[in-house]
Amino acid sequence: MKKKLLAVLLAASMTLSLAACGGGNDTKGGSESESSNAGTEQSAETEKESSSEEAEAPTEEAAADPSNGELVDGKFAETRKIVVEVYDRGNDGGSDPTNNMYTKYIQDGMMERYNVEVEFKGVSRWTEVEDINNLLAAGDAPDICVTYSYPTIQTYAAMGGVQDLSGYVEDYKELLPNLWDFLGETNIYWDKEPSTGALYAIEARRASTNRIATFVRRDWLEKLNIPEPTTRQEFEDMLIAFRDNAETLLGADADKMIPFSISYDVGWRAATIIESFRDPDITDRENYINGFDDRGITQEGTKEAIRLLNKWYNDNLIWKDFALYGSGDTTEGDLQKSGYVGAFIGNWDDPFRNGEDSVQLNLERLVSPDAAYIAVDCFEDSKGGYTKYAYGSTDRKIFFPTTNDEPLASMLYLEFITTPEVIEYLQIGDEGVTHNKLEGGAVEVIAATGDAIQNSGFNLDYTITCNGLQLVDDEATKKSIAYSYSGIAPELIEKADKVANTDARSSKNVQVGTIEAEEGIGTALGEKRDIIYDNAVIAPVDSFDQVWDDGVADYLKSGGQAIMDERAEKWVATYGDVDMLPE
Repeated sequence: MKKKLLAVLLAASMTLSLAACGGGNDTKGGSESESSNAGTEQSAETEKESSSEEAEAPTEEAAADPSNGELVDGKFAETRKIVVEVYDRGNDGGSDPTNNMYTKYIQDGMMERYNVEVEFKGVSRWTEVEDINNLLAAGDAPDICVTYSYPTIQTYAAMGGVQDLSGYVEDYKELLPNLWDFLGETNIYWDKEPSTGALYAIEARRASTNRIATFVRRDWLEKLNIPEPTTRQEFEDMLIAFRDNAETLLGADADKMIPFSISYDVGWRAATIIESFRDPDITDRENYINGFDDRGITQEGTKEAIRLLNKWYNDNLIWKDFALYGSGDTTEGDLQKSGYVGAFIGNWDDPFRNGEDSVQLNLERLVSPDAAYIAVDCFEDSKGGYTKYAYGSTDRKIFFPTTNDEPLASMLYLEFITTPEVIEYLQIGDEGVTHNKLEGGAVEVIAATGDAIQNSGFNLDYTITCNGLQLVDDEATKKSIAYSYSGIAPELIEKADKVANTDARSSKNVQVGTIEAEEGIGTALGEKRDIIYDNAVIAPVDSFDQVWDDGVADYLKSGGQAIMDERAEKWVATYGDVDMLPE
């Protein structure tokens, strides 16, 4: 009954706000979204009260149950069942994300330890917000949901669709020792609402905060006798050399030369450039006020970074078709694997991911055993350093829809998959199948086949409380990082790890409560932002200023300015005139 009632209420709310929350290609602005949210305010409040009352119902029903609705000798007296979201990345040749050796390991472990049956529900990694919207509106969302977008959770919470987890993490604390030990108060309470104490999400922890790096073809540098670039100008000179020596580097395929590749998501794929134009002494206050968009479109310095990309594009140094291929498309990766791309920016381990189908191993097979991408630091900031933003300690956000009527079983699931031995198994699998033990204690990942294939790095789609290698033994973890990418030379990993950490800075946690202006417009603003970036990069040089200024003005008018204004107001209300928060 609860699922049916919530589905009706959310479906009505979603009909009004879906465009702002990621429906199709609609890019309507924030003003319409705010009007729609206002129209559902009363029903949302009513549903919150209803959901709160119903959330207590299982406890009342449990009073008549011999087990008191909880555990007998560590297990539920009667089998419980939960559904858990897992990302479907659509990997060619990958394993079924809902049915493989890792899902079976989790299912067997949860049944044996807690008498809980687990079912996995696939959600596309590339359309996760839209998919979860649809599932929630239909009352069919998994009991345990995962997203990278906290504003998305806030939108659901405002409509009464998300449970307050504060009582669960505190009341069940004794049953969750591994969860509390690994995440700690910082990650568990990261999203706690300061005024109400509500906790709508638990933040996973990044075991590694490495975020991004710049990669260049080492074999091309050697062939043209060019040293590794260490400055912005040297990087540009290198791109020019690639362009002007296409026949030397590619022979009959010279017309396929791409000196520098980016994607439609310019804000991410040019991050090391954009961040080098930012003031390295930027205050926490300014970083937060302009930080709703993690692609930095409203940060000071971003415009000049994109002006540089515009110049390179018009000088034929950037892939001409970058804006044509959207999320999940493999065209750019295929060009990298085929050896046509000289440089790019991406995840710190991007060329080494995906096992046998990695960019690096394909390069070696298709081009030359000597072909390789190496990480470089070459975008200096105003002080001569290489400031780049690393991830903070937080990662994905885990939340329970109000349709979840098994909160204890769900919390025990989080406890189970945060057990050190469970994390280690999910990350490295079976010895001789997915990894080998090396002398000195390091673990070397080896190529897997069939159900043993991991669709995501270190199986992070199952270790939803942990992102990054985290073996039981900390020393073994450190030794294993360089060997954790099947078939990749350890020195390539070590160099990328070093570059990703050089002058890296993390944003601090700002707890000022809900920013109402952010609710429901994150996806729409993100799509608008991508279009602004793309159009500015490909514009004629003499049109750049107008294209950029008009685009940003539209972004601000569509909700961006309202978000920044509310962030500024709530910063002052919470912290006063302080510009920097304590470490």
